[in-house]
Parts: sequence; structure tokens; C-alpha cells
Amino acid sequence: MDLIDRITNAKLSRRSFILASAAATAGLSLTGCGSSLTQATADQAAGKEGKWITAACWHNCGGRCLNKAYVVDGVVIRQKTDDTHPDSPDYPQQRACVRGRSQRQQVFGADRLKYPMKRKNWEPGGGKKELRGRDEWVRISWDEALDSIAGEIKRIKSEQGNRAFFADGGPAAKVLALYGGYVANWGTTSLGSWTYTPGPVGFSSSSGDSINDRLDMRNCDTVIMFNMNPAWSSAGNPVYHFLQVKKAGADFIAIDPFYNDSYGLLEADWIPTRPATDTALMIGVAHTLIVEDDPVKNPLIDWDFLKKYTIGFDADSMPPGTDAKDNFKDYVLGTYDGVPKNAEWAAEISGVAPDRIRYLARAMNKNKKVALLYAWSAGRTQNADNLPQMAMILGAMTGHMGKSGHMCGVSCHSGAANGGDTLVSPGKNGLPTVDNPVKDSINHTEMWRAIVDGKYNFTGNKKFLKGEMKDIDIRLIYHDNNARLQSADGMTKGIEAHRKVDLVVSHGQFLTTNAKYSDFVLPVTTEWEKIGGFLTGNREMLIMYSQITEPLYEAQSDEWIARELAKRLGVDASKAFPIDAKQQFFNQIAGSTVILPDGKTAAPLVTITAEDIAQWGVQGKPQQGQISLKEFQEKGLYQIERKPGDNYGYIAFKDFCDDPEANPRPSASGKLEFYSQVLADTVNAMGYSEIKPIPTHIPPVEGYEATFKDWQGKVKGDYPYQVINPHYLRRSHTVFDNVQWLRETWPNPVYISTQDAREKGLNDGDTVLLTSQHGKTLRTACLTDRFMPGVIGLPHGSWVDMDEKTGIDTGGADNILCGPVSTGQGVSGWNSCICNMEKYTGASLIPDVQKPQRIIL
Repeated sequence: MDLIDRITNAKLSRRSFILASAAATAGLSLTGCGSSLTQATADQAAGKEGKWITAACWHNCGGRCLNKAYVVDGVVIRQKTDDTHPDSPDYPQQRACVRGRSQRQQVFGADRLKYPMKRKNWEPGGGKKELRGRDEWVRISWDEALDSIAGEIKRIKSEQGNRAFFADGGPAAKVLALYGGYVANWGTTSLGSWTYTPGPVGFSSSSGDSINDRLDMRNCDTVIMFNMNPAWSSAGNPVYHFLQVKKAGADFIAIDPFYNDSYGLLEADWIPTRPATDTALMIGVAHTLIVEDDPVKNPLIDWDFLKKYTIGFDADSMPPGTDAKDNFKDYVLGTYDGVPKNAEWAAEISGVAPDRIRYLARAMNKNKKVALLYAWSAGRTQNADNLPQMAMILGAMTGHMGKSGHMCGVSCHSGAANGGDTLVSPGKNGLPTVDNPVKDSINHTEMWRAIVDGKYNFTGNKKFLKGEMKDIDIRLIYHDNNARLQSADGMTKGIEAHRKVDLVVSHGQFLTTNAKYSDFVLPVTTEWEKIGGFLTGNREMLIMYSQITEPLYEAQSDEWIARELAKRLGVDASKAFPIDAKQQFFNQIAGSTVILPDGKTAAPLVTITAEDIAQWGVQGKPQQGQISLKEFQEKGLYQIERKPGDNYGYIAFKDFCDDPEANPRPSASGKLEFYSQVLADTVNAMGYSEIKPIPTHIPPVEGYEATFKDWQGKVKGDYPYQVINPHYLRRSHTVFDNVQWLRETWPNPVYISTQDAREKGLNDGDTVLLTSQHGKTLRTACLTDRFMPGVIGLPHGSWVDMDEKTGIDTGGADNILCGPVSTGQGVSGWNSCICNMEKYTGASLIPDVQKPQRIIL
């Protein structure tokens, strides 16, 4: 039995999965990691009668589930999840994962930032800048903090102008905009090349409009999943929806370097694939479709679909004014370059055996009901700008669009396994947009380099304009409501940038990486300490949460800080915040809408009475909705009950397929473009790297080919392993990494294939030094047969913990290894990273849960 058979035969039943999850959750409840003060108060309140209140779980996890807190005298005693209705496959509860269930450990953690803090050796102009990240902290008052920050902002503006301010969008950034503006930043973030490419080629980047709804997915014969892991990256109901598809009889195929928990649960047929080679693999699949298709004896391709809905497949379908020889089919066949992009060609790049590539092509033939599902992860690679186009091409060639049981599109984040328009939506809060007078905006892949070197390539703020080199001299970095230093490419260069400027300010609830490398840290409230708000997740539900506790310690809201800063800078904060938080919340309630059972009509969701308005003390008008304000606030959840045959179903691309003239795609031709001159011209003009109008394999700067010093001779180089950064259940990106319950449950190892580990003399539990050309980090080894040899899995989002003496990060931060490499449309290529590994000869790592928490006062 080979490796893949051994893994896929290790069946995991739904019952065993649920029992294992329950055991893990039970273990969490027995772990007392809260502060002694909180625990003592909770014990005293436990015998009193309290109230269940809907609590926010607001982080960007891809889930969005219902959490309730049992509050007695202002103390949270325990939590629970959705029990608003009986659970069923058609009408599932919105159950929380371990992260949501540990939320109180975060909100009331001993490591909460309690007071405004200043770096000990900071002085106007920066002081000892090199001590950022390792200096001591001094408690100061809010007045001192805000006065000092405002004073430095004024000084920097008078000396350098507003182009010396670097900030993310948030309440404080709005004040800087009113003060004359700031340099912004932009990136492709989670979407990678799915950010821009889908539009010009006529495709889509979201689950909402590119795949069918979850009930229709049960009609599929085969589901082919490219680089997906909803069990980790979309915790909640998506995996449950996929289980119903499997129960209905569908087979699953997984294309991924990692045989993850989702594939195991679905008993997927695993096709291990090297990272950042998906375009080459899919081109090889297209070759098989072309050469093996016989409309009578072996119909693989939907020729009617190609002729009616696409351009650029062959010479006859090329757009006017182009060279007919540049069509997709002739490139794949090697008609003019002499290189057929056949299964053997694709195998050398992707690592997938030729017979498995041909098997994959046959599995998606036109006569089967097939779902081709893609996560954004493969788009987070360098030179992947044609990948979404190639993903679309496979669906178009086989006709898996616009029909029940057929689909081709994105299935990830909160829309995983459930396409269609949003059925329940919150209203707007009523705050105006504040224009930023400064038009500079730096791409994430070069922002730290720009701060250090003083120049960058201007392409607009996600405008994808023609590149223009500009000089820049940043003196202030203002972190408001983000984790930019931790989560952006090239953290080593980012730390250098933070140690160069005159002033770094961070809002935070904890001493995160942003805060650690700052001069001033301002404690802000969590969503549990605010008046309330909304959480959107899957298309069928809307969560309204309420305040759980009063603001802790001296924490203030981001908006309060912005208003106070505005006073000191002499700008009118009412231009950004004309109404208070309660009115903003009420506006969202009043503006909430729901699609009625006819599947078309949008109506007010919440019934609001004159008494409600008076009780809230806000401005508004009475209205009739589907649920009273009181009931909505008590339940915290409004969910549409789905049933087979209802009017809430969705078939992606159906309108286009029914009438392409009346419902054109967003491409220049209105069709699905195998050849897109707009895409190529736009990306090439940006100046990072070049692509063609059709999909081709362009080796990533740090991809599989780069692991060799001699590609032809197949001689490995200094960095022979590829690294991917799986989303991990300990965190939501970087959030929750400090929660002790989760640190104990999810130890955050580095995943290494057993074969690679044995060749390097590594065993389970060894401390491993991972080295790339951008930095070094340590992790504990976890040996597994579920990773393809040659590929290492370093979970995404772990907080950096730099040893200043050695220059080695001991926290396992992925962006220490991932460098700031700019390609194509400015993609952050986290999943195209190469490294080496060895057993560490220094002191072994202790478990993360045993590390001291970052507590300052």
C-alpha cells in the first residue's frame, strides 16, 4: 500500500470527529488559565442568577458563529453557542468553534493592555529608535499620551508634510485625513491574484456569485477541491454542508500538498501537488481534455459552451486585432513553440504523476455533475496572476457553469460551500466617508522596503495603474485597528522600518507585534465592551451582539481616541463622526434587510416602535419588519430556514448562460476570456513582472524551480524546501495567539513529511531551525505522512518573538521566512516561499503555553 492509500484509508467518521471535538472542548473547559482576580470574582457570582447575552466573536476567521455569555453582576460565568432552534442539515445551528468558546479568556486575559504606555527611551524625534521591540515601558496618562502624539504629528507635518505619515484606515486615519492626509497602503491580502484577475477575464472572486448554493451542491457527482481546508479556515458550518454533499453520494478529490482534516473527513482522493504549481497542473489537465476528447466516443469538452460563452480558446475565437496564433489551445498543444503542455510536462513541475493528471481531466468530463472549487490560497503565490483565469478555463471547457449540480468558482471563507446573494444584511452606520487628500499608497510587498529605502512603485490604492517610481520619506507609522507588522510580507524588513521612523503609535488590546515595536501603546476596548454591533457570515444569517461588560481598566474606543486626537490637532471630528456609537448601532438595526420567501423582495428586517426609539434615546422612525427589536436583541440571531425547492436557491452564472447578451460578464467582451488583453496590459504596466493574455506557467521567484541551483541537473540549492502557511485553529490570522487555552490545545508545530524528516535526522518533538534568505525561526517538529515530501507547513499568524542576540525568531512567525517579493498585480506570495531546515543545536523550545505572557502592568 502506497503513502496516499495509507492516508486516505485512515477513515475518520463523522461520529468520531464529533466525539474528538467534544473531548477537546471538554478539555478546554477544565483549563484554568484566566487571571486569579477574574476567577475569584466568577466563583463568587456563580451562585447568583444572571442573563444570557449575545457576545461578539468578531475576528476574521472565515466562520462568524453565535456566542452567548452568561453574565452575573457584570461577570461572565460561562459561554454557550447557538440553541435558538433545533439543528438539522437544512436549518443548521450557527455553532461556535474552540476560538469563539475561548473568547472570554481573551477579553478578560491577564495580558490585556490596561493603561496608556510609553517606551522608556522615547524622545521627540524618536530617541533611541534601535530599542523599539526591546525597551522598557512606562505608564502615562491619557493626556500625556495624546498630547505627546499630537505634538509629534504637528512637528513632522511642519518639517516634512503629510506625505511623512503612514497609516491604515481606521478612526485615527480619518483624523489624519482631515489634518491633510497620509500615505496609505494596499495589498491583495487573503485573495492574492483573485483580487484583480477575475474581473477582466469575466470570472468572480467570491463564493457569493461563483458557486451554487449548499442545497444544490448535493446534486453533484464529484467535488474537486483545490487547496481547501474549511475545517481550519472556515470553522462552523461549511464542513457540515460538505458532509451533506458526501451523504448525497458525491465523491471528493483533493488537490493540495497537505492532506488536511477536511479531506480526511470527506474521504477525498488525494492528489498531492507542489505549492505554486497549480496553473501548470491545470494546463496539463487542459491538454488531456483536448487530446482525449471525442464528441461521440469520449465527450470530455462542452463545445457548445465554448462557442457560445467564451473567446480565445482557439484561433477562430480570438478577439479582433490579435494574432490568431496566440490562442490558448495552440499554446497548450505546443503548436508554435514545440513544447506540448501535456501531462508529462505538468508532472515535472507539479509533482503529480502523468496518469493522475489524466485521471483528473477525465473526472471533470462534461457529462458528470462536477463542482470545481477553489480557495484563494493558491492565488497567494508569486506570478500567479493567470491562475484564476486558468481555474475558470477548466470550468468553461467542461461546461460546469450555469446548471444545477455543476459549478466552478471560489469556495472559501464565510461563503464556503454555500453560494448565492446575501439574504440578511445589516444597514449602514451613517458615518460619512472621509477623503484622503494624499494619493500615495504603497503595496504591502514593498511598504517596509519603501520606508527603509525612501522610494516605491506607485500604482494607486488598489487601482492597478501604470507603475511610477516615487520618492517617499516616512516619519510616522500609525497602527490603528490592524496587525500590519505581523501579517505583512517581510517582517524582518518591517522591524527595520519601525526602527527607522521618528514615531510609532499603536492602538491595541494586547502587546501585539505592532504594539511591541511602538513608542506609544494606547489601550482600546474589545467588542464586548462596546454598545453592540453586527456580524455577517454565511448568506442565511445575521448576528446582532450586545455589550457584555463595561470598558476594562483605562481602555477607550478607537473612535474616542480619534476624537481626542482631533481636538489636539485642531480639526473638526464631527466631519468624520457626526453621530455617537449608539446612533450608529441603531442606524444599522433600522437599515437591516431580509429577502422575503419569494426570493426576490428585500424588506426591513426589524420592527421598531416609537417606544423603542424613545428607550434608546436615538433619532429614527417606526417601521414594520420580520422580528421585533427586543426579540432580535434577545436571540442575537436571525436566520432564514432553508428547504429544498424554496426560492432561496442559487445557480451561479445561470443568468449569463440563459442570456449572455442581457447579462454580460465584467470582461471587455462580456464573455469568459481565455485571452484577456486587458488583464495582461494592466498587470504588465504596473511594472513588477509580466504575463501573457493567456495562462502560462511562470515560475515563482521563490517556487519549486528556485529550490534547485541546477534545474536541468535537478541539483538542490541552499533552500531546498517549499513552505506553505496553513490557517490554524489556534488563531484567526494573528488574533487569539496569546490565549492560553488555545496555546495548550494547538501547540503550533512545524509540519514536516516523515520522509524529509528522516533524511534530515529529525524526530517528533525536535526543535527545528527554519532558514530562508529573509530570516530564521524555530518550531517544534511534527512528523506526518499528510504533507507531500519537499513541502513544510508553518501555520500562519504566530506572534514573532525575536531573540535579539541571535537574530532568530522563537515564535514560529511565518512572515519571518516570507520575504517582500513584488510580482504581477502586487500579490503577497506567502505560499511561494523556500527554506532549509535542520535540528537546532541550541536550547530546545519550551511549549508556547509555558512562555511568559506579555504583561506590562
